[in-house]
Amino acid sequence: MYNVAIVGAGPAGIFAALEIMKLKPDWKVILIEKGQKIEKRKCLLREGYAKCPNCKKCGLLCGWGGAGAFSDGKLTLTPDVGGHLLDYMSRDKVEDLIKYSDDLYLKFGATEEVFGTDYNTFRELEREASLAELKLVYSPVRHLGTERSLDVLKNMQDYLDERITIRNDVSARNLIVECEQVKGLILDNGEEIRAEYTIIAPGREGADWLTKEFSQNKIGMVNNAVDVGVRVELPAPVFEPITSKLYESKLIYHSPTFGDEVRTFCMNPNGEVVQENYNGIATVNGHSYAEKTTNNTNFALLVSERFTEPFKEPIQYGQHIASLANMLAGGILVQRFGDLLDGRRSTPERIKASILTPTLTCATPGDLSLVIPYRQMTSIIEMLYALDKIAPGTASRYTLLYGIEVKFYSARVKLTDELETEGVKNLFAIGDGAGVTRGLMQASASGVHAARVICGR
Repeated sequence: MYNVAIVGAGPAGIFAALEIMKLKPDWKVILIEKGQKIEKRKCLLREGYAKCPNCKKCGLLCGWGGAGAFSDGKLTLTPDVGGHLLDYMSRDKVEDLIKYSDDLYLKFGATEEVFGTDYNTFRELEREASLAELKLVYSPVRHLGTERSLDVLKNMQDYLDERITIRNDVSARNLIVECEQVKGLILDNGEEIRAEYTIIAPGREGADWLTKEFSQNKIGMVNNAVDVGVRVELPAPVFEPITSKLYESKLIYHSPTFGDEVRTFCMNPNGEVVQENYNGIATVNGHSYAEKTTNNTNFALLVSERFTEPFKEPIQYGQHIASLANMLAGGILVQRFGDLLDGRRSTPERIKASILTPTLTCATPGDLSLVIPYRQMTSIIEMLYALDKIAPGTASRYTLLYGIEVKFYSARVKLTDELETEGVKNLFAIGDGAGVTRGLMQASASGVHAARVICGR
């Protein structure tokens, strides 16, 4: 019998465990993770394979550290981006949680440098953005880089390994709910884990499982926005006037044709584009490193659509669009912006004749207009032209668009302000997989908050 069972060793689950061990060092805690330990995680594509082998458990997404383990490790130090914690508690409380979580990252080896703290510089860039009808969000960022991010996560793993039970390579299959109260969970090998409290933090990789399991237990959920878009890659000097000052710029645009919100996400100066595998579906992402650099910068452009009844399948919607790209390209599809505007597919010859060398060499040249719905594609094109006003060269004919980038958030779980599920006591849902957060820092903060609530009971 455990005091607390945690599903998912991403930042939300890790920080929940860290806080419980600080407040209740004698408690018995078990952490369940479907992937491997941090030192055993690997991606064959990154190690030289010409094409993604579609591993059953994607090494970039599953394992200790979650989907963010191999990311560029950007910790956004503001409540205004990266999640919805402000819907559950006051700004002061969220800011305190972020500050506390940031200090924990520093304790375990994070770098001291924070980008984007010069408010006067931000205001100058904000003015330029507003003239292009773009909203620039103030978001100081602590950048770890993939290498340092792995070191920090390894330090956390080693610390907790001596204090709690960590089970790798095993998945949660079902929750045990009796008399509207959670009693633990059943693993995919049939093993039963009994616990007084259960924290569900499966990340985006486990969002589909969370949605189905919570639906079976009649735990209320509401639709989240669906984020679908592309990964943009261009010469690093194009965005250097911005990235040299802010490192990552959070820009929001409302497209004139449809009024949809389009936002930049996960900007990687001098980084590389990477492929990920969500349950057999190839999607695209971007990384940047502390030591290794490329000549390109990449970032996502995501179009947010919020659907109403009877729509209840945000994950399936994103999977369907990504599957279309996989069907045409056998994986990731890439197209030059100029070819998209000219209504023709990109070819290997046209890509080779560009001034830009793709960092994701396994992407197949093709036509994104056959995949992305007209509404989202129109909004993406309009956003690229708006960005071109503050970063001339963004709308170059040589700019590369990779598809599909989609963020798999489950429908957001109906939660109390304590992040406890409505209707089932002692069950907490946190992090990106629960639709509560959208990034490393708020996911970490949600874990701290849930742990404090549990320990205070």
